[in-house]
Amino acid sequence: MIMAGDFRKGVTVDIDGQVWQITDFQHVKPGKGAAFVRTRLKNVMTGAVLERTFSPSDKYEKAHIETKEMQYLYSDGELYNFMDVETYEQLPLNHSQVEDAINYIVENENVKVRFYKGTPFSVEAPNFVELTITETEPGFKGDTATGASKPATLETGLKINVPLFVNEGDRIRVDTRTGEYMERV
Repeated sequence: MIMAGDFRKGVTVDIDGQVWQITDFQHVKPGKGAAFVRTRLKNVMTGAVLERTFSPSDKYEKAHIETKEMQYLYSDGELYNFMDVETYEQLPLNHSQVEDAINYIVENENVKVRFYKGTPFSVEAPNFVELTITETEPGFKGDTATGASKPATLETGLKINVPLFVNEGDRIRVDTRTGEYMERV
């Protein structure tokens, strides 16, 4: 059990049978009246965001999220297939479970799959990935000083902006948290 007064960013709690992760919190002690905790919660299963206030003495069950290292194998159109790297068991996931990470992962890449009570609910790509550019306009010599960018399509189908000197076929590092170009590899 965890008291609302002990809420911190990233803590997962079970509220009314649903699992919520605390994305922001603020302890408020007004001049008059009792103190309270103002929070922003995100449902880990559905992605819904909720703002709610709690009394610091409210108690909730802490939700334990399990994380497993798995390898992305392939997509058969509707399902994305992953393999547990320890037991070699395969796990098919639908698009809603992988939509945040699928633009950053290629076949045979390891990712983290998050489970709650044995049910997978999300896939996390590594913070930085290396991908190949499959389509972009040619770069021009001397275009490095302006800081301008151009659109590029990566091997996963994701479109991002890259500097003018990056060419088709180049491998680049991408930050999966922001979706931005980091550097050429």
